[in-house]
Order: sequence, then C-alpha cells, then structure tokens
Amino acid sequence: MTKRILPALGLFFLSPLVAEFLLGNLPISQLFALFALAPLYGGGAVLIRELVRHRGWGYPSVLLLALAYGVLEEGVTTQSLFNPNYADLRLLDPGHISWLGMGAPWTLFVLALHTVWSITVPIVLIESISSKRPWFGRKGIVVFCIVFGFGVLATTAFQLQSDSFVAAPGQFAGVLVAIAALVVAAVRVGRRPVVRGAGGVPAEWVVGVFGLVVSSAFMVVNDVGWNGWVQVAAMLVLFAVALTVVLRWSRRDGWTGRHAMALAGGTSLTYAWHSFPEHPVSAASRSVDLAGNVVFSALAVVLLVVCWIRSGRSADATIQV
Repeated sequence: MTKRILPALGLFFLSPLVAEFLLGNLPISQLFALFALAPLYGGGAVLIRELVRHRGWGYPSVLLLALAYGVLEEGVTTQSLFNPNYADLRLLDPGHISWLGMGAPWTLFVLALHTVWSITVPIVLIESISSKRPWFGRKGIVVFCIVFGFGVLATTAFQLQSDSFVAAPGQFAGVLVAIAALVVAAVRVGRRPVVRGAGGVPAEWVVGVFGLVVSSAFMVVNDVGWNGWVQVAAMLVLFAVALTVVLRWSRRDGWTGRHAMALAGGTSLTYAWHSFPEHPVSAASRSVDLAGNVVFSALAVVLLVVCWIRSGRSADATIQV
C-alpha cells in the first residue's frame, strides 16, 4: 500500500510545486499556498496518470489529457483565456482575436505550460522512481475525483472573488467542446497500437539537453517583445520541432523510460533557470524571491539525480513509452 500511496502523494504535491514555485510565479514565502493548489494541480495530475495507466495507454494520451486540463483551468477556473485584464496584465492584447475574445500568444503559452510542466513533467519524473502500473483501484480514483472537483470549485470561487469577470456563454461552450475533443483524441491515440521501428536513439543526456534547449527557446520567445503574431509563429515552429523529433525517437526500439525521464528532467531545468528573471505574482522582497529560486532549483536538481539513479535500477527502465 505504501508503495502506491507515496508516489501518488509525491505527484499530488510535485505538480503544484513545479507549476508555481519552480517557475518562480510564487515566492517561497507563499509556500503555504501549496496545500490550496494541490487539489487542483495534483488532483488533476493523479487522475490523468491513473486513467492512462489503467487503460494501458502511453504518454501521448497523457499530453492530450494534460492539454484538456489546461483548457479547463485557464478557460473556466481562472478564465485567463478570455479575461482582457486578467491580473491587470493585459495578456490578450498581443495577437488578439476579436471574434474569440482571446489572445493567440497567451493561449499557446499558458496551455503549453500546463500541458508540459504542470502535468506531464511531474508524471514522468514520479514514474521514473516508482512504477508505470496503476496505484489505485476504483475507490482511490473516486477519492481523487472528489479532491480534484473540490480544487476546481475552490479555485474558481477564489478567482471570482478576486475578479468579477465572467466569460460569455459561447466561450464556455467552446471550452467544453475543446475538452471533449481532447479527451476523445486521448482515447483514440491510447487505443492505437504503437508501431516501433529499428534505428538508433541518442544517449539519454542528449535527449535531456534537447528538452532543455527547446523548452528554453519557448520561454525566451514568450519573453521577448516581438509582435504577437511573430511569437505565435515561433512557438508553432518550436512545437513542430519538439513533436517531430520526440515522436521519431520514441518510436524506435532503443527508446526507454530513462530517455523519457531525461527529456522531462531537461525540460524541468528550464523552469529552474527561468525562475530568476521571473517576477512573482505575490509581493516579495528581492532577497526572499532569490532565496526561494535557489532553494527550489536546488531541490529540482536533487530530484533529477534521484530520478536518474532510481530509473537505472527500475524494472521499468526498459519499458517503451
């Protein structure tokens, strides 16, 4: 039982830690917020992971369900996809699509953050030190459904208290359609047999460096003051490169769980370095912010070392993903 509960709790708290604290979005002085964020982030991550493993699917389904999670959080819970003055930041002005009431760069950026860092990276890292087998039966899944539902409702209520903005009915309908389409796609992809071919795979460290470089380029593209549509084009190019290369590698016989761990690990280091120029949304002195960035980045490195060592010893190390 402990071998199943501990990884689930690890993922439950690792997801919000990566999503908000390793990113540098919240300072270490706000660490108590971890317990408020975990039902939403962690509950979603555990549910996605359990659904995929119970069905025998792979990481492509995790990515699609993680994207559905991002659409839910940003389209319903925070409504940042539609709020023109969310957090007083005017995030929708660049590349604004008037008939949708959305900003193209912000939509691509924030959904990528949730898909990759909030959900997929924590799942891959936790699985590298535990197992790719299901952790819970039906009762455990029901419990996490309740926890996740509470997280969604509580976060939505908090957001509405902070900002009275409410999206249009058509926008909410579009969110529901998008979530349904992504869930269907995850099911179809998960059921499709994986055809693997011969061919070499780069060393694990090369895969990790690739994840670090591409994800770092993505963050830099968002940071620079380019025209919104230029940012969109650059992001789409990076998406295409990442998907093409990773799909090609992961469909070869030599690809293992350790390669997936290296890819997730390199990608997580992007959040670590980016936390230093990142401005936290909560007020904090520069020294507190810097100290938190150092602590969380150091913990991320320690976690990656542990994952690397454990993944080499795990029986799942050679499982194709």
